[in-house]
Amino acid sequence: MRERSRTSVVITACVAAAAALAATVAVAPPGVAGVASAPATAAAQPLPTISPTPRSVTRAGADLPVPGRVELVVGADTDAPARDLASRLLREHGVTRLDVVTKATGRAPLTVLLGSAERGDVRRSVGGVEVPAVAEGYAVIADASAAAVGTVTLAGRDTTGQFYAAQTLRQLFVPVEDGWRIAGAEVSDAPRMPLRGSIEGFYGKPWTHAERLDQLRFYGRMKANTYVYAPKDDPYHRERWREPYPADKLAELRELVSASTANHVRFTFALSPGNTVCYTGASDRAALKQKFQAMYDIGVRDFSLPLDDIALSFSCAEDTAAYGRATQATVGRAQAELLSWLQSSFVETHDGVQPLQTVPTQYGDLTETPYKQAWREHLAPEVVVMWTGTDVVPPSITLDQASAARELFGRKVFLWDNYPVNDFGQTAGRLLLGPYANRDAGLSEHLAGIVSNPMNQAYASKLVVFTMMDFAWNDLGWDRATSARQAARDLAGGDPRVTEAVEMFVDLNHAAPTFGPELWLPQSPELAERIAAFWKAWEARPQQALRDLRPTARLMASTPETIRDGVDDGFVADADRHLQATDLWADAMGEALAALDAIRRGDEDAAAAARSRMEALAEEASQVRSEPGKNRVEGLVMIGDGVLDRFLEDVAAEHDSWLGLPPLRNVSEGKVASQVSDWSSAYGAAKAVNGSVYDFSTTSGGEAQPWWQVDLGASYDLETVKIYNRVDCCGSRVRDYYVLVSDSPFPATLAQALADPAVTSHFEAAQAGRPTSIDLPARGRYVRVWLSTPSPTELNMAEVQVFGRSLD
Repeated sequence: MRERSRTSVVITACVAAAAALAATVAVAPPGVAGVASAPATAAAQPLPTISPTPRSVTRAGADLPVPGRVELVVGADTDAPARDLASRLLREHGVTRLDVVTKATGRAPLTVLLGSAERGDVRRSVGGVEVPAVAEGYAVIADASAAAVGTVTLAGRDTTGQFYAAQTLRQLFVPVEDGWRIAGAEVSDAPRMPLRGSIEGFYGKPWTHAERLDQLRFYGRMKANTYVYAPKDDPYHRERWREPYPADKLAELRELVSASTANHVRFTFALSPGNTVCYTGASDRAALKQKFQAMYDIGVRDFSLPLDDIALSFSCAEDTAAYGRATQATVGRAQAELLSWLQSSFVETHDGVQPLQTVPTQYGDLTETPYKQAWREHLAPEVVVMWTGTDVVPPSITLDQASAARELFGRKVFLWDNYPVNDFGQTAGRLLLGPYANRDAGLSEHLAGIVSNPMNQAYASKLVVFTMMDFAWNDLGWDRATSARQAARDLAGGDPRVTEAVEMFVDLNHAAPTFGPELWLPQSPELAERIAAFWKAWEARPQQALRDLRPTARLMASTPETIRDGVDDGFVADADRHLQATDLWADAMGEALAALDAIRRGDEDAAAAARSRMEALAEEASQVRSEPGKNRVEGLVMIGDGVLDRFLEDVAAEHDSWLGLPPLRNVSEGKVASQVSDWSSAYGAAKAVNGSVYDFSTTSGGEAQPWWQVDLGASYDLETVKIYNRVDCCGSRVRDYYVLVSDSPFPATLAQALADPAVTSHFEAAQAGRPTSIDLPARGRYVRVWLSTPSPTELNMAEVQVFGRSLD
């Protein structure tokens, strides 16, 4: 979604209006040769959808044709980036002569006024349209009422408001058969949240300089005003915070600051010293000011001192002497007093610097603690406090919760929303693309703003961030479905076919995990609904059921190629492995439908062949792994998991039933599991058969050859055992193990079990995060995983699935 040069993709939000107007016939008004006027019926046409959603947008009259000549009227009050943007937009949409003047002559067929809402000509042209009297407020009026001269007014309450007015103009251009028109609209708008944007605050590989520059342009387009530079793996941000940035890195930061200014984004420099800082130490306080001063000298005017993900402890004798033993109360006070000192001694002594921002060590709950009490009592009221919700990754945020957070910290909190970040174990192998959700309308009354913590994949993150910034701008007028559609269109450059493919890809990557076993956004809700409808129709009308589902299968099959060919963005590189997996899963789904069609026709050979191809493709798809080095946590690429794979399993069961075989199913889920020992009660053996790959069982680590087992409760004909390793930042915890099957309890040692002729065994060397599928035809009741090597000594597994057929 970077800025594009080709004219045809400048507009991303007016496809429906464009189609409605494309066939209109232009007629030149009297006295203006060669200029096509808008037809009288244009006033009845729907306006383009504008993102972020304005507070008020209405049809003002007929659309204005874009002529070859335009006057752009500016003044000393005009914002330079807004002027540059308006000029570029006009030229890209057919203007060959653009006269930039300080007073309108009335001789050009279109006049564009750009400036402060208080400037005389702008104020008169605005008329009765409100320019909200809040920071960043603006109005846009496209007036075609004059017989020969059209006027577009871009009025800003401040310079940022002017820039946002020009960003709204960008979305009002409508392509028609003879060129372009500007939709006849009146827009009155302002943000509901003061701070809106992203924090590069994830663990793992930081964004590249090019990716950051692209993000800043994107934030400008989305009227987002905040970028917080806080990559955890930048050593000069965290571990080596006292050291100055090398010259080349400082030059990059200077360029980012300049790009931020050009896009009306506040570049916020964050320094994270909490692991080693001496809160009262004179030398560390001097180092903090020195580091901030270096950033101030390159143009930074927003600063943050986050204290997240650290121990509540003291690092120096001076702090212990000043505050006593480290407790929640004493460390909380030390932190609050350091932050207050920075606010008074640095922020308030430097021109143009905004209030200091921070993240408390206790940032993700609503529990009253001595730590939070110390912050309320000792933290300067100007300091902006970030909060992540009711957890690190909260499933929802309500008005009551935001109000409670405001009370806990004694001020409106600034929401650091850990979405769509994918740097924790439950997100291994995932792109998180589901549109923003489960945040209450009205949060703008309780929050200072919202920043997204995006993925390591910068370009892919923009689909979600688009919807988050839409919400933050106008949470009271936000509609999730509309916002999601707009985000897809934006990525697709307005192309309807590419938009449809992007929406399918989003659905296949819709899941959003929490830190626990549950998803806070479900996987593939649209696909799941279509598959449920298919099975409902299958018994009574199999041919019609297949006919209804095939368009979905065809769309899925064409989606990777359509995105690769139609998306002019780094998104394709970010999503490469997921596009590869989608290709394979789509082919598997096609074979599943072929198998069902063969069953419908009674063709046993064709059904068996299609099922064999389906299962081979599904196995290949399940082995696609995320790009090495891209994420902190790597793993199997997840595409439509729990929906696509379950559909294929149901197709296989349908085929088995048609052949008269007992169904092949996972016979281990919910059965009695045990292990040689427990690391703790939170990681008991049952976690590996509870149907979730987002938690895990763990043995204590005290045995040389630990084991885990499940009692299936009865003997089954077993075919496959699938083992999901625990995945975290350090890789797999399951290596070099045996899978054993027996009808009787196992002997005491691994050696005895391997020597027992009644025990079926298989040896496996596992990989981190890969669901290892083991063909193990055997008959038995007990299945045991037995570690064969002494290191690591504990045995960790996310899930063990045993597929078998009942002997009844």
